[in-house]
Amino acid sequence: MDFKQQPELPASPLPIAIIGAGGIVRDGHLPAYSLANFPVMGIFDIDLNKSRNLQSKFPNIDRVFTSLPNLIEQAVKDKAIFDIAVPANNICSILEQLPDGCAVLIQKPMGENLEQAIQILELCQSKKLVSAVNFQLRYAPYSLAAKDIIEQGLIGDVFDMEIKVCVQTPWQLWDFLYTKPRVEVLYHSIHYLDLVRSFLGNPRKVIASTIKHPNAKELEATRSNIILDYDQFTQARILTNHGHDYGLEHQESYLKIEGTKGAIKIKIGLTLDYPNGMPPKMEYVILEDRKGWREINLNGGWFPHAFVGTMAGLQNHYIHSNKPLLHSTEDALKTMQLVETVYQSSEKGGINFYPIQNDRNE
Repeated sequence: MDFKQQPELPASPLPIAIIGAGGIVRDGHLPAYSLANFPVMGIFDIDLNKSRNLQSKFPNIDRVFTSLPNLIEQAVKDKAIFDIAVPANNICSILEQLPDGCAVLIQKPMGENLEQAIQILELCQSKKLVSAVNFQLRYAPYSLAAKDIIEQGLIGDVFDMEIKVCVQTPWQLWDFLYTKPRVEVLYHSIHYLDLVRSFLGNPRKVIASTIKHPNAKELEATRSNIILDYDQFTQARILTNHGHDYGLEHQESYLKIEGTKGAIKIKIGLTLDYPNGMPPKMEYVILEDRKGWREINLNGGWFPHAFVGTMAGLQNHYIHSNKPLLHSTEDALKTMQLVETVYQSSEKGGINFYPIQNDRNE
């Protein structure tokens, strides 16, 4: 059986103006736009060499701009979509410079905390921006295929989701994280929280614990256990450990979805042996047909293919307002609220254990 793996693309894609030339633009945005034949009218970064280096690697970048005002001026003339990929605490200052009513895609996270996320949303609303956040995992080929399987009713009612990531993450690739008060959930598991929301909606209760790793003492928490309860039958669990430095043999990175009539298992290859990664794998089983587990041939993975979906969805909505914008800033705020709730649960939740003193030798 064939399942949907690709997002709907705009018939006549609008040009894109990129603000920021960091690693996520190099590894995600630009390769995706090349795949989808999205034109990039220009790019700006405060480090001019970064922009020029990217232009040398991606010929679909038409022009490197030496100032942000110049990029914005030309982007307005070209009726371009703005694509912001800068540190979270710089988002508002850039949004303030954009013309009212324009379309903008904002790289996650939507601020460093819920307060900043609310400020970003209010600014977007006050300027009447058509705005979205780049929570792209929900648009990965296997995520779209899983959604298609579920919407067709093939695995029945979904009652359980489990995401496990047990890998060795080279945090040194993102040196800015060493000064941040929040790391794992805000910059990584936020993707999984958003993905779960895209399938199950908002949870009723959150139980969570985030903790540091003894081999990464200079970083804040890099291990997380998150439980999202929905009703008496439905639950999602996210378990992450980014310090499994014992070889690839027992590293894990998967998404499992269980329903009343079947199940789905996806290997998320990107985070295995990062930054090299491994190919993703997707299987499903339908109890009624008794054919056992079957593999789906995937047309790509998280990077860079998922980045096509976030830009395509924004362009489709901007061109045709009747088309839904599933990753709007309004929806993204709920993911940021869920992140905040996870941290609150970790800080305030749990019950201290005091052993009963009943040992005769004590």
